[in-house]
Amino acid sequence: MVPQLALATDLAIILMSAATISFIAKQTDQPTIVAYLLTGLLLGPAVLGVVTSSDTTATMAELGLAFLLFLLGIKMRIGDIKHILRPVVTISLPQMVLVCLTGMATALLLGFSIWDALLIGLVVMYSSTAVVIKMLTNKDEVTSLPGKIDVGILIIQDIVVVILLTLLASGRPDSVADVGTTLLTILGLIASIGLVTAAASRYILPKIFRRIADNKDVFFLVSIAWAFLFIFVSKELDLSIEMGAFIAGVALAQLPYSTELRERIAPLTDLFILTFFVSIGLQLDAAALFIYWQEAIIAAMILMPAKFLIFFALTNWQGFSLETAFLGSANMIQVSEFALVAGAVAVTGGFIEEPILGFLSLLAILTMSVSVYVIKYNHQLYERFYPYISFWESDDERVIEQEKYRDHAVVIGYDAVTRGTLPVLDEFYDEVVVIDRQIAHVEILTDAGYDVIYGDFRHTEIRKQARLMHADFVLSSSAEPDVNKALLGDVGEGTTVFVEAEWDDDARDLYAHGAHYVVMSPQLTAERLAEYLEAYFVDRATFTDAIETDIARMSRSDLFPQTSEEMEGGLDE
Repeated sequence: MVPQLALATDLAIILMSAATISFIAKQTDQPTIVAYLLTGLLLGPAVLGVVTSSDTTATMAELGLAFLLFLLGIKMRIGDIKHILRPVVTISLPQMVLVCLTGMATALLLGFSIWDALLIGLVVMYSSTAVVIKMLTNKDEVTSLPGKIDVGILIIQDIVVVILLTLLASGRPDSVADVGTTLLTILGLIASIGLVTAAASRYILPKIFRRIADNKDVFFLVSIAWAFLFIFVSKELDLSIEMGAFIAGVALAQLPYSTELRERIAPLTDLFILTFFVSIGLQLDAAALFIYWQEAIIAAMILMPAKFLIFFALTNWQGFSLETAFLGSANMIQVSEFALVAGAVAVTGGFIEEPILGFLSLLAILTMSVSVYVIKYNHQLYERFYPYISFWESDDERVIEQEKYRDHAVVIGYDAVTRGTLPVLDEFYDEVVVIDRQIAHVEILTDAGYDVIYGDFRHTEIRKQARLMHADFVLSSSAEPDVNKALLGDVGEGTTVFVEAEWDDDARDLYAHGAHYVVMSPQLTAERLAEYLEAYFVDRATFTDAIETDIARMSRSDLFPQTSEEMEGGLDE
């Protein structure tokens, strides 16, 4: 019982400390990954020494890495970047080579051995998916052209880093031939699993998830079970469990339910990811962490400008505008969290010693901490530096048709309230986007030609995907005040918003929050009932005609009735 009690105490200390440090990091716009690392350093032998790494925390950390890769895979929707895939690949491959060589040269100049320099070069060539996606999402720039280019490059980098992690997890090779053999074996197994996964993603998973997506609990459990299935298979094939989790996530990412799924599993994955990054900090003692602190500062000062220049030159070479090249490059100057991941795996595999992991940890913390401010003020930096880089500007710029909503209509929920309004909106808007979490409704709307986002509107990712900030008109059929207040907080200043409420106080509150019209269903029903009663007692023929019209309307199979054509005659006269 004592070990279990000690584990519970350690987890309580970790969670409370991580929450406190994350709150402080949030106030200074720092990424939570930095907060988690600092938590581990603070609690571990480097500072206080109140928490030690145990077998249980090590297992949770290993699962945390697997879930980090699973979550990464779920975000990899190939369709989101297919229209810029060619230039993205052309940029990312030479970028990784050039940054790797720069990292190696920097490490050699700082006095590291050739072997250590090679590992340092291999792990610093990636940018931080967590930092870039988080900051661009906060700025609503993920779907901008620079954002799409960065996301595409991050996807290519993440695929490479997963292969690298699998290679490192196989242990230190005896010769170059062993490296080649191991790499070919890994690629062969990955290809085999990938083919099976692609077939499942196309023919099996859609049928399964179509049946279960309406049940939130089963939806969640099947998704997690899918991840653990691939973790199990990868372990049995002597592949890293991270690779299996990543492939499982990629398969789910191609489904229309992936955005909702990310929101569902986020709390669980966040817990495991927190444990992983805290565990890295717990493994470092003060001596290992600060042996190379001067080298880490110098390396950060070299690598951040070098990364920017390499990205900028390659993006400009592909014919993108000067502003696109500058903004996209400024977003990618940090060293990735996967430098820590790869470093931790490399220490376990005997490739490097702990002081090198300490160097990589400080390097990642420094570059990520600086980069959040660079991304936050990237437009201002572009305006400041434009006079000095304007000579790069070219009249022959690549034109990319961006797939994103603008000046569109958004309808939240498909029900009796919104069903009749869709044809009306279709007449006035080129794009009508409907958000609903009922599979039957999604299929009906998709067959009718509407753009449908599957998911719960309460989830931030769903609202961002609908691009409420750029919508011209939004109609919500939800009568929940909190949902409609969240909607009113996300729309742009010029967006017209119709919402629904059940009570007068809620309606007045929604008007105060900026709603243009609040549909009061109970009041409308009461007014209609009064009209029916009056007709019943005063004009029985009109009442009979109105009832027959209502019955005929309810008996129709028209999924999208033209209600505007029915607003004449009967009681409405």
